[in-house]
Amino acid sequence: MTDGKMGDRVQCLGVANRLGVDAEERTIRPGKPWEWFMPWGPVPPAHRPDSASSPIAPPFPDLAIATGRRMVAYLKAIKAASGGRTFTVFLKDPHTGSSAADLIWVPRHDRLRGDNVLVSDTGPHPLTQEALAEAAANRPAAWDALPAPRLGLLIGDPVARARDRRAALERFLREVDHAKAESGSIIVTQSRRTPEDVMTALRARLAGFPHWIWSPEEDNPYRALLGFCDMLAVTADSHNMVSEALFTGKPVFPVITEGLNPKLARFLAKLEADGLVRPFSGSLAPYSYEPVDATALIAEAIQQAMRERATKA
Repeated sequence: MTDGKMGDRVQCLGVANRLGVDAEERTIRPGKPWEWFMPWGPVPPAHRPDSASSPIAPPFPDLAIATGRRMVAYLKAIKAASGGRTFTVFLKDPHTGSSAADLIWVPRHDRLRGDNVLVSDTGPHPLTQEALAEAAANRPAAWDALPAPRLGLLIGDPVARARDRRAALERFLREVDHAKAESGSIIVTQSRRTPEDVMTALRARLAGFPHWIWSPEEDNPYRALLGFCDMLAVTADSHNMVSEALFTGKPVFPVITEGLNPKLARFLAKLEADGLVRPFSGSLAPYSYEPVDATALIAEAIQQAMRERATKA
């Protein structure tokens, strides 16, 4: 259950898929004024479990996974209405304490801790090694002509929190100049959040250098990029994208942006201290580490917790 945000959806679906369960996705938007009271609730009258039009009406599932502050009250409503039968999981800090669900996962840079709280550096995602290999095998044909080493550049919004957007954009482009000197070619994909002026400036900066930039009119080859490129650079404004890049086991170089969220800054500092990422502004030489997979960790914790509850029933 999510309110439809893509970053939340992929995390929930990633965990459900890794569990191998028969899953149904519910997109729920409580609307005003109810969302003003979230995460505490209550859910709107029309959304209560005893309402025929409710998105959480019975039959209740064995397992409910949710994320996003608007979903906390819905998860607790399912738990209560099912008489405690539904095992509930919440991804990220619910901001209502550890009683929000039977099991809660939080990234390490969040402060919530408890006996039922699972903590990891990276977050859940929908990727598998098989899916990445299949996507890479079906990559755009133009990529084969690009010289190695190929750098995959994953862009969110590198100027979102900058006080001076023009200066921040120029700093980002200087980082791109550095990457051109350290790589044979660059393959670029952007997110829905990427401003067009950033892409326009990047296209101009890469002119004359071997590169390929995704056009939003085509299917996004994001997974193919992860599976095919020799190394990855990720703008540091996205915990999800950094987590997914680290699942590949390839060198990952976060692109630090101005005004970076302090939580993300702590996250990246921990990864660098653990030898998982290296600065984009430094050498882009190859290095190795074991692929990081929080999705498997979360799925295993859910299975273990549900087995333990079944033995006590």
